[in-house]
Amino acid sequence: MAVYFATVARGLEALAATELEDLGAQQVEPGFCGVAFEGDLALLYRVNLWSRLVFRVLVKLADCPCRDAEDLYQGIQSIDWRPYLTPDLTFAVDATGKNRSLNHSHFTALQVKNAVVDQQRQHWGDRSTIDTQHPEVRLNVHIQDDMATVSLDSSGSSLHRRGYRPAVGAAPLKESLAAALVKLTDWPGDVPLLDPLCGSGTLPLEATMAALNIAPGIFREEFGFQTWPDFDGDLWDGLWQEAESARKADLGTWVGGCDRDPDIIHQAHLNAQRCDLAEQINFWAADLADLEAPADSGFLLCNPPYGERLGADADLGAFYKLLGNVLKQRFKGWTAFVLSGNKALSQHIGLKSAQRVAVYNGTIPCQWLKYELY
Repeated sequence: MAVYFATVARGLEALAATELEDLGAQQVEPGFCGVAFEGDLALLYRVNLWSRLVFRVLVKLADCPCRDAEDLYQGIQSIDWRPYLTPDLTFAVDATGKNRSLNHSHFTALQVKNAVVDQQRQHWGDRSTIDTQHPEVRLNVHIQDDMATVSLDSSGSSLHRRGYRPAVGAAPLKESLAAALVKLTDWPGDVPLLDPLCGSGTLPLEATMAALNIAPGIFREEFGFQTWPDFDGDLWDGLWQEAESARKADLGTWVGGCDRDPDIIHQAHLNAQRCDLAEQINFWAADLADLEAPADSGFLLCNPPYGERLGADADLGAFYKLLGNVLKQRFKGWTAFVLSGNKALSQHIGLKSAQRVAVYNGTIPCQWLKYELY
């Protein structure tokens, strides 16, 4: 059994812990911006392939003292790097956290790199090359107080980058947050779902992928662990085939998204095509003011602009008032969810929320507001 740590967005730790337990993780413990858990190699691969909420899965190698730079150097040297990093593999070091004497991540990463390559020279008379962009092995060192946790990053690029969305709008919602928001609605997957401000389509896409049991990692070209010395290709192929056959064929309900910008809707169409969902989701260009409900009841989910990133100067108050009017007048019988990063703006909706869940969109504290439109 190996010890793993999954990094997640702030506020989603409990939700991610439940997801990890569902995937077979043992000894699951939510922490700050992450979840510790235990499992075998198959679980490591499965979490990378199937987790909708996690950013990265770290494989813990050791804890070592790091009162100062020399202490950290000796601690890194005490790890036998031969099973993980041979000189023919490139590597990079990500350093997070700090203490009084190690308070600059670049310097910390440099100390770790020096300790690793010095050990390699002692063993092999040769050393690995550094590749900060696409390393074959990515090390992670996290400093807290006078201890450093040393891990291997099994994911490579962040898992929220599913691979289906090279095209994004100006203020994209991360796929992992979109998946979490859908999960928080308890949408059953067999009633209509609409995003009237869909941008490049992330909320409808993530909702459909979850409903059809599509592994979110199935569209990615690579994972970090695939270039490790201990990569088990047969085990991975088996899990991949399992994921391919687990996909359901049809939703059996209507899912759609619209946006006033035809160019953004074109991006949404492309993203749907890339994950083979073009037949399942309806995307079209429409102004919010002209929107009519596509069914008598359903779930409406949206992430309206809140002035932090897009159009801060625009009259967003009037836009939120319009959103509230459209919900009240045309979506009776529906359940609506609105992601709000601005409390003053959300009051312009003019409806009393039935539920509020605190989440973070990047660094912005938000509320996922639920409205029962009866």
